[in-house]
Amino acid sequence: MRVLAAPDKFRGSVSAAEVAAAIAEAARSCGSECVELPLADGGEGTLDAFGGANRWTEVSDPSGERVEAGWRLDADGRAVVEMARASGLALVGGAAGNDPENASTRGTGELIAAALREGAERVLVGMGGSATTDGGSGAVAELAEFAPLDGSNGNPEVLVCCDVETVFSDAARIFGPQKGVRPELIEHLTDRLREIATEYRRRFGVDVSRIPGGGAAGGLAGGLAALGARPVSGFDTIATELGLRAALDTADLVITGEGKLDLGSFDGKVVGGVAREARRHDVAVLAVVGTAGAEAAARIATRDITAEFGSARAWHETTECVRRCVIDRLGPTAKS
Repeated sequence: MRVLAAPDKFRGSVSAAEVAAAIAEAARSCGSECVELPLADGGEGTLDAFGGANRWTEVSDPSGERVEAGWRLDADGRAVVEMARASGLALVGGAAGNDPENASTRGTGELIAAALREGAERVLVGMGGSATTDGGSGAVAELAEFAPLDGSNGNPEVLVCCDVETVFSDAARIFGPQKGVRPELIEHLTDRLREIATEYRRRFGVDVSRIPGGGAAGGLAGGLAALGARPVSGFDTIATELGLRAALDTADLVITGEGKLDLGSFDGKVVGGVAREARRHDVAVLAVVGTAGAEAAARIATRDITAEFGSARAWHETTECVRRCVIDRLGPTAKS
């Protein structure tokens, strides 16, 4: 049996790489071959899927404080930046500590600029986990000198890895509450996004209001698009960069997973994307997940570790629970 371990992170518990390693250890204990391919969809964990940071730059966090943010630059000129490392909600203590009206993406712009100054030719920017609803204005101020970011005529190419299709002016309404935006501020921030879109159209000739995914990360995706960057499907882009399709060519079974399996998992996320590609390659697929909704579990072969081991073990012994599920799937000859 040739197994491909292609999971996402289990948010708040273990990284995609840790889950992939647990799957691989279990598969090998059953006498199977296993290739580890941790994945991401453009959200938090994108940098880790590429091997983690190998560069560090001091940048502004959402509130203007200086922080050290990790990013990656590979020998082929590809850089990977995760906006959450510079402009993420976790940096300000979550929604309760955030000032969503004034939170800035300036640090993300500084991080991308650092990559470009160090010779990056292509930059993948993960959009998840943002504290901001500034329409990317902070990042645009740092990056305007590098435009266009479209890869043409020797210019650098920036790919904005999104896992949503929210349009620019809807960013505050859809994502604001999870960032601490009070209900009475939603309309104000929405009006501000519309004004920013008008300004981008005037300055750069780009109508960001109609770009699918332009509202990702509080409109950061649209702001980068105004400079010529291209919003793309985070999963499809990362899967291509990391070689998912080639790995499936030699697999008999792919095991994927994430913390919570629900119907949204099949809309641009890792588990749904892996299942789709596995079907195209006629490869069996199993999702080992932290917890699963009934409707979602009906769409894919699923092992729910909370249901099988209880919430305490699922949370605190995640990789061991994953390992046991894989061993059970692959056969009774495994070493315990």
